[in-house]
Amino acid sequence: MIGYVTIGTNDPARSMAFYDAVFAPLGYGRTFEGGGWAGYGPDGKKEGFEIYLATPENGKEATFGNGSMLAFKAPSRAAVEAFHAAALAAGGKDEGRPGVRGDSAPPFYGAYVRDPEGNKLCAYFKG
Repeated sequence: MIGYVTIGTNDPARSMAFYDAVFAPLGYGRTFEGGGWAGYGPDGKKEGFEIYLATPENGKEATFGNGSMLAFKAPSRAAVEAFHAAALAAGGKDEGRPGVRGDSAPPFYGAYVRDPEGNKLCAYFKG
């Protein structure tokens, strides 16, 4: 079971503004910030699955992985749409508008974006 995920950033302030906007529709809020780090948790609490933004500890530039993506479960289709809109408004790039993908049951409804650092993100709802 995954306990937390760290997303590298070269500009913590820009990344925090982006993730504050895109996590709000998914029910995640900032739990702390400082020293080049910021944390996010469900309802802004440090419990359950946590997500961290951080400048790399080795002092080198943060880069994104080719073929890597983080997918966040959304509570509804409307939340997927709000995530996508918030990402674009906060400086993200569209990688796939909200919509049904594939023919699974229940339907997979997702949206894809890249954050300002180039990390690929997805918000999805099954139903």
